[in-house]
Amino acid sequence: MSDVARQFRDFFVSLKLTIVLLALSIVLVFVATLDQVNLGIWAVQQKYFHSLFVLWNVGDVPVPVFPGGYLIGGFLLTNLICAQVYRFKLSAKKSGIWLTHVGFITLLVGELITGLWQEEFALRLDEGQTRNYAESYRFNELAISDTTDPNFDDVVVIPEKFVAKGEPIQHPKLPFRVVPKVYYPNAALAQRDASSPTAPVTPATTGIGLQALASPLKMTYKQDERNAPAAYVELIGPEGTVGTWLTSADPRFPPQRFDYGGRSWKIAFRFERNYKPYSLTLLDFSHDRYPGTEIPKNFSSRIKLNTPDGVDDREVLIYMNNPLRYAGLTFYQAGFENDDKTTILQVVRNPSWTMPYIACTLMTLGLIIQFGIHLFAFIGRRRRVAPVAV
Repeated sequence: MSDVARQFRDFFVSLKLTIVLLALSIVLVFVATLDQVNLGIWAVQQKYFHSLFVLWNVGDVPVPVFPGGYLIGGFLLTNLICAQVYRFKLSAKKSGIWLTHVGFITLLVGELITGLWQEEFALRLDEGQTRNYAESYRFNELAISDTTDPNFDDVVVIPEKFVAKGEPIQHPKLPFRVVPKVYYPNAALAQRDASSPTAPVTPATTGIGLQALASPLKMTYKQDERNAPAAYVELIGPEGTVGTWLTSADPRFPPQRFDYGGRSWKIAFRFERNYKPYSLTLLDFSHDRYPGTEIPKNFSSRIKLNTPDGVDDREVLIYMNNPLRYAGLTFYQAGFENDDKTTILQVVRNPSWTMPYIACTLMTLGLIIQFGIHLFAFIGRRRRVAPVAV
């Protein structure tokens, strides 16, 4: 082995590297915990833990100031694997340590997979309502639907990031170009009196935007709040402009309809949807309270699962710590609205949800085995010691 390769190996096997990485992890967790007051849980995860570097803005330029969770976790994982290979030889006496380390490696890999591929959505259902889609907590989309066919809507969705860029968008299914004129990541809507000569100027030329006005707001990162982006969008056909609409992801802002090219259309800025080939119907929602108080004791949703072929159709009771798991998704009872008539289910797709259980089992078993090996060795040495006569 060359000197360079040996130095490279010694660096990743070093116990000093382990101590430094653990110290950096402590600092990262401490700072992220303090910043959680300003950013909220999800934004803190993205900024500190699901990143290679923690970035701070110096003016308008993001500057890396500290290693992020992916970088620290990647080095820690490499350090652990290298130490396992070069320091600990596989033997019966070290089997407990091997199992413990394998469990810890499984835990790190599971967290990486979760951070990269976990998806979370919210499913709101009124009693008696049926839906086959859930909505994103944080991401939005501009949806333009061809509603000419009364039995089917042909929908084209444009992710929010493309609307934010402000560049013209041409989709082969649309007979016009979509040109975002103004975009606000978070906006407030106010009434506008179009008949007043002092009414503020609006970019909208048709639709609700003539009576409403969007103004930018500071983005919120609180756990119980969400941003409501808004955009002024112009549609341009071959013969010229079709109109400019004000669109907003605020749930109170309705979709707007118009006619063009002999067809009926609908435009809306909405929370990103995740459609499934099956649907859920809320049969009943129950909300129990402690006697004599308004403190929630338990709330649950009786759901009817409807599948296309009817094979998996069944009723399911979802309540706290008793989710529905189906087709790779987990439906948790998250909350309720509208005087106990609307349930809110958290829909999670986590391909590595079993890995923490496997990791904890391996680490527990490894610690028990290693403790047992040392315990029996200690007892054996005590038995071999000759008694001392008094």
